[in-house]
Amino acid sequence: MHYLEQLFTLEGKVAVVIGGTGELCSHMAGGLARAGATVVLVGRNAEKAEQRIEQIGGDVHFVAADISERDSVQGLLDEVLERFGKADVLVNGAGINSPTPILDITTEEFDSIINVNLTATLTACQVFGKYWLENDADGSIINLGSISGLNPLSRVFSYSASKAAVHNLSKNLAREWANQKIRVNTLVPGFFPAEQNKKVLDESRVASIMNHTPMERFGSPDELVGATLLLASNTAGGFITGHELVVDGGFNSMSI
Repeated sequence: MHYLEQLFTLEGKVAVVIGGTGELCSHMAGGLARAGATVVLVGRNAEKAEQRIEQIGGDVHFVAADISERDSVQGLLDEVLERFGKADVLVNGAGINSPTPILDITTEEFDSIINVNLTATLTACQVFGKYWLENDADGSIINLGSISGLNPLSRVFSYSASKAAVHNLSKNLAREWANQKIRVNTLVPGFFPAEQNKKVLDESRVASIMNHTPMERFGSPDELVGATLLLASNTAGGFITGHELVVDGGFNSMSI
């Protein structure tokens, strides 16, 4: 056990989890905290954040930020540095979804999804990446992708397009920063009971998903924790960058 603790420990690390008040990212944040990290949940709803902090326990804090605004993201980093002295891990987990059919998607709706899922991810990577580069510091970025970013899914066209772009962005950043001690990876959940899925998960949709998932069940949010710790740890995951780590019960391996 001592060896495993050394391999995955995040003692002394500061992890910033954007979207950390959501269902999936709050469990990821809990795993980071239990591995020893000081964890900062980022969102706009302080009441929701307090509920998550109470559920998680450990060294967990909340910083409010509007991730769609660059100045707010810079302010987030500045506050983290002022309060905790550094930042080591960035999780980009904020996301919105929409079931609007392709021909009915308005420019405004599409832009809104792209801005939250893609542009805000880029902005956070730029702000934190610049900090690490200027300070010759190690950094690990975990961007939340989606199984729909690998294979298009019906009913979530805009979301799929935005997440496919996140996958590509992550690989580009990984290439750009690989020799400068910054790792960038994409954690790719399959079907989990996330808040943004509820709009499209009717009975027929659930049946379709189960028929395409060899494990024949949804994932539990806690089942993302191991992958999160692997990608966050410079010991366990120090040579992993530009990777898409799929956690999907076999969905992506299924054909017919």
